[in-house]
Amino acid sequence: MPETTNPNTVTDLADLGNLADGAVATPVDAAPVAVPVRTGPAAVLREKEIDAQGRSYATGRRKDAVARVWIKPGSGKITVNGRDQAVYFARPTLRLVIDQPFQVAERAGQYDVVATVKGGGLSGQAGAVKHGIAQALSKFEPTLRSAVKAAGFLTRDPRVVERKKYGKAKARKSFQFSKR
Repeated sequence: MPETTNPNTVTDLADLGNLADGAVATPVDAAPVAVPVRTGPAAVLREKEIDAQGRSYATGRRKDAVARVWIKPGSGKITVNGRDQAVYFARPTLRLVIDQPFQVAERAGQYDVVATVKGGGLSGQAGAVKHGIAQALSKFEPTLRSAVKAAGFLTRDPRVVERKKYGKAKARKSFQFSKR
C-alpha cells in the first residue's frame, strides 16, 4: 500500500509559519531548511564606548551611594574623590572590593580609575565604585563583558535600607508595649 503524506504535516518551524498563513505544509520528504547559527567569535559584539580623552565612563550604584567612574589605560592608579584609594578607603577589605572586577578580568594594574562618589557610607561607596568599574570595563573592552557578568559585577544590588514608617520606632520595630 503506498504511503500517503498528510499535506498539513509540520516538520520544522518554517512549516509552522506557512501553516499559520494558510498555506499547505511541505511533505516530510522535502529538503531541510538551513538556518544560520551564530557562535564563537563570529557572534556580534557590543561596540567599544570611549570618549575623546580615551576614557570609558559608567555609573555605579549601591545602597544610597552613586559613583561616577572613568577608566583609561594606565598604571593601575585608583583615585576616589580626588584622593588615593588607600587614603579614601582605609580598610583593606574595601580596597579588595574595588579591585575585584580587575582580578576577574585579569587586568590588574592596567587601568587608571578616577571616581567621584556621593551618598551612603564607605561600604556602599566601595560597592558603587566596584559596580561602576565593572560597567566601564565592559564598555572599554566588550570581550570582557561575559567574564565580568558571570562574576555578578554588572548586576546592581537592589538591597537598600527600608524606610521608617509612622507609628513605629524604626522601619519595623514597634514602641515598647505597656499593658497598664
